[in-house]
Amino acid sequence: MRVHKYMAKAGVASRRKSEEMVKEGLVKINGETAGLGSMVSEGDVVTVSGHVVTLEETMVYLMLNKPLECVTTAEDQFGRKTVMDYIDVPERVYPIGRLDYNTTGLLLLTNDGDLANKIMHPKHQMKKTYIAKIKGTPSEDLIRKFETGLLIEDKMTAPANLKVIKPGLVEVKIHEGRNRQVRKMLEAIGFPVITLKRSKIGRLTLGDLKAGQFRHLTEDEVNYLKEA
Repeated sequence: MRVHKYMAKAGVASRRKSEEMVKEGLVKINGETAGLGSMVSEGDVVTVSGHVVTLEETMVYLMLNKPLECVTTAEDQFGRKTVMDYIDVPERVYPIGRLDYNTTGLLLLTNDGDLANKIMHPKHQMKKTYIAKIKGTPSEDLIRKFETGLLIEDKMTAPANLKVIKPGLVEVKIHEGRNRQVRKMLEAIGFPVITLKRSKIGRLTLGDLKAGQFRHLTEDEVNYLKEA
């Protein structure tokens, strides 16, 4: 197994982040600095920044209703609250994707690196649904423009969905995961976001989960994510 995949399965980080850690020289196999092509075999000792990494036997799948003003990382250099402050399980888990500091709502966490990679990859078309409070109401022309694609930071966005729930409140569905994408798309058509909440990932919903609370996914929910 390639070392970055081993790290993802062990719950260290996503595959992409694990690759970055390998490139930075933080990963060793049996005391030797690993490269991106390095393989891990049975009996090998893998360390990341000096800490031994082992595969978790128990896979954990969690849903958190992320509250305001916390960051989607395991640790924060500025001492801010992180989503991990709201999680209490013995296994080491990490977030699947990100919600920014002032965005609330549905966040998944796991130690299953393969599933995390699948959910985050745009090719799997896993839709994320957001509810945004804005000033005003976009016209039909602006909605069509939004849904066709917008030029954000020199790159076109993929087709998306924008529905007006009521004046000042819209529902947005995207399957990409670019940084602050929903906020930037709404701002690009002239409607800066006041508040933003992710309400769904695929068909998974928050239900009655309160802000700051987490729960384990059901077996049906896990199977859905794996098969979607």
